[in-house]
Amino acid sequence: MNFSMLLSYFTDIRFILLVFLGSVLGLFIGAIPGLSVTMATALLVSVTYSWSASDAMATVMGLYVVGVFSGALSAILINIPGAPSSVVTAFDGYPLSKRGEANKALKYATVYSFIGSVFGFIALALLSGPISSIALKFHPIDYFLLSFFGLLAVGSLTSKSFTKGLVSAAIGLFVAMIGMDSVMGRPRLTLGIRSLQGGVNVVPALVGLFGMTEVISSIAEGRMGAEVNEIKKEKINIKDMFKHFPHSMLYSVIGTFIGALPGAGGPVASFIAYSAAEKIVKKPSRPFGEGAIEGIVASESSNNACIGGALIPMLTLAVPGDAVTAIILSVFIVHGLQPGPLFIKTQPTLFASVLAGGFIGCIFLLFLGLVIAPRLSKLILVPKRILLPIVTVLCIIGSFACNNRLFDVVLMFIFGVLGFVMKKHDYPKAPMVLAIVLGGMMDSNFRRTVSLLESEEHKIAYLFSSPITVVLFICVVVTLILSIPQTKKVLARFRRG
Repeated sequence: MNFSMLLSYFTDIRFILLVFLGSVLGLFIGAIPGLSVTMATALLVSVTYSWSASDAMATVMGLYVVGVFSGALSAILINIPGAPSSVVTAFDGYPLSKRGEANKALKYATVYSFIGSVFGFIALALLSGPISSIALKFHPIDYFLLSFFGLLAVGSLTSKSFTKGLVSAAIGLFVAMIGMDSVMGRPRLTLGIRSLQGGVNVVPALVGLFGMTEVISSIAEGRMGAEVNEIKKEKINIKDMFKHFPHSMLYSVIGTFIGALPGAGGPVASFIAYSAAEKIVKKPSRPFGEGAIEGIVASESSNNACIGGALIPMLTLAVPGDAVTAIILSVFIVHGLQPGPLFIKTQPTLFASVLAGGFIGCIFLLFLGLVIAPRLSKLILVPKRILLPIVTVLCIIGSFACNNRLFDVVLMFIFGVLGFVMKKHDYPKAPMVLAIVLGGMMDSNFRRTVSLLESEEHKIAYLFSSPITVVLFICVVVTLILSIPQTKKVLARFRRG
């Protein structure tokens, strides 16, 4: 790629302004639960139909980059993730907000979202070919094992009780199985309710488990005043800010690679990065799940690195890495362009516009996150008697907006009650959330694997014919063994001895 072509976009005022327009849209749309980046990008396709391809890419890339980050704002401030990939950010971001450290949480989220995004686009520029070739070698069993590994790792690391983590994951898998059976074409676990035939949408589930649970908990415990008297305006030392940089590179690698796997995306990457952080960070600033900065760094670095990763298979193979890149693919098709193995060579100008839009979007992410986000942090100073009705309305609107169904609002309230019961009895929500997000992918890939094995004579040999499968299987087995309480006791005795 010609770097002078890339740099020319950085001096094009029109291009920069269009990226800024998309960035501002992404900031506000991504921060509102229920209004997803996917939805906004889909609407932009019709708006940009008559635009030039580079202008369309500028606006879409600004929206994509900042929209993925902005889900962290509501996750940190009011414990409602703006997107599934921001769920992990809420684990430590919201506890920091309750301590009056919202500004600190938002600054770390902004800086490491920026770092992760830049890493992903550098990978897109330099490693498109190699990463795509590895992603192509993933078989259905590999996707199943990857999902299972993430579920096991998060379940064991975010729960003090192995049994409670297992129960939480089982509930999530049960919820994910509700709907039409993809193989038999019959309703499954719908209890005769017609509205459940399409399955349980992840948006009302997340909004209920996090936002509505917080509302119900506050009412039940009588916490109707402002919990935090002031927001600390402590200056963050640059050295302290960047001491997590080496680890963020690992999380960004995880995010970029997971992003390049079709169907995986930000939620999977952030959960796996979070579990990696719990293993490699020996002395976190606070315990994970109680306001650890390291948790925010892991989540935001990985889910934003997914952006560049998801674009890799889309541009080089015409295989979207996630829902947003599937819509971006339609932008290309609308403009008469066809991504594929020769795209970078035959369309260097448009490839440069995608990269430039991404990098400029990263700059606007940093600017908007450091300038606008601190002003939004004053939300937590509002007394609960005023804030809770607003949060409730947002929960209702967000749940209704995903499918325009009142039934989703009912589901949101059901998940809110379920979340309250789980919180009261100390059941972790993380395994359940990840199981809901990954359940469909686990189910379909497991059944595809079984179908493929039926025609094979040597089933075990065929199943483990790929090195990727062997590595993932070993990871799953080791994680499962290490998660068992008896194994932990033996290892603890061994260390003491």
